[in-house]
Amino acid sequence: MGAPSSNASTRTEDDAFGALTLPADALYGIHTARAVQNLRFSSRTLGTCPPYVRGLAMVKRAAARANREAGGLDAPCADAIDAATASLLAGDYLAHFPADLLGGGGSIGVHMNVNEVVANLANEHLGRQRGEYVPVHPVQHVSASQSTADVCHTALRLAMLDQWAALQQTLDGVVMALHDKAKAFAPITTLARTCLQDAMPASLGLLFGGYAALLERRTAALAHAIDALHAVALGGTVIGTGDGASPRYRERIIPILGEIAARPLRPRTDPADALQNSDDVAAVSAQLALLAQALIKIAQDLRLLSSGPAGGFGELTVPAVQAGSSFFAGKVNPVIPETLLQCAFQVLGCDRAVQAACEHAELYLNVFDGLAAVNVLDAIDMLTRAIDRFTTHCVRDIRANEERCRALAGLGRPR
Repeated sequence: MGAPSSNASTRTEDDAFGALTLPADALYGIHTARAVQNLRFSSRTLGTCPPYVRGLAMVKRAAARANREAGGLDAPCADAIDAATASLLAGDYLAHFPADLLGGGGSIGVHMNVNEVVANLANEHLGRQRGEYVPVHPVQHVSASQSTADVCHTALRLAMLDQWAALQQTLDGVVMALHDKAKAFAPITTLARTCLQDAMPASLGLLFGGYAALLERRTAALAHAIDALHAVALGGTVIGTGDGASPRYRERIIPILGEIAARPLRPRTDPADALQNSDDVAAVSAQLALLAQALIKIAQDLRLLSSGPAGGFGELTVPAVQAGSSFFAGKVNPVIPETLLQCAFQVLGCDRAVQAACEHAELYLNVFDGLAAVNVLDAIDMLTRAIDRFTTHCVRDIRANEERCRALAGLGRPR
């Protein structure tokens, strides 16, 4: 990476492939620009995923501190890198992360994007200009003792742990709301059905108690899968052997990162296995898919039980939150359960992408680990939003149509 030339609005950087003109104020550099040119196909840039940026910043801060302890970086360089990560941890400069989250190359575009941004911020901290990369170089210093493989592997797992906290809270909220409804509806007798045929009189609360128990079980299983993400491969460098990193760095990097992230991180027992196989991510995705299937069952039940008003089951009334039709005046549809259904369908699609990324891992490195993890992040984010709306705008205000339930119960006949 050569020294830049510049005018008022642009600067020019060069590498082994030639020169490129960049905005003068860009914190990213030529390697990021080439990744955007060559690898970008989606609308998902690194900057649209703040948890991943935070995870990368924590890894870079930990590496700077571990390298300083191990003698791999001098104090001024390490401290400048450390200081540079503060703004990224605060959520600043997201517009300077244009690398495609789903682009190929084993996440090289993402890694170089963060390396260049941190290097430029570190050099500014030392009084230099963007694009100079002196005295702090993106590869020689910001990425010292690291590889794209172990950096992105670790940062993505930090991002998933970060996102899980919000989803867990949301799941706890919907379970509590369903338990409340189970208690409220326990005295109400309606007609139970099996195979969509009349069965016998039963408490309406039985259904809602079952919904709560289902989501409690799915939450516990998902939490167990998430816990495995605390085991990270940082220090394994490119294929898990640790080549290019000193023993002292490898000894200190994960404890330091754990302190920065405030999480009980632990090293993977076999870093080579960790970088070859993404089954820890696949396990989380599989649990998210099971959660989605559970939500589909609940949402479909609510649509059926609230169908009508004249020609359907009519046992429940879901809250009316907006007009349901541009044609039928006054028609109210179960738009919140339907939104939850569509979210769940998307999550199942994400899971298929994750499984494909794991199926196509090859030899010494799964270069598709990033795609797998990004799809898990998307699934977690969508579920968090959809379940929160489902709880707030639907479950808490569902009403039982008691007169209709009593009439149906009177028609039931045991088998």
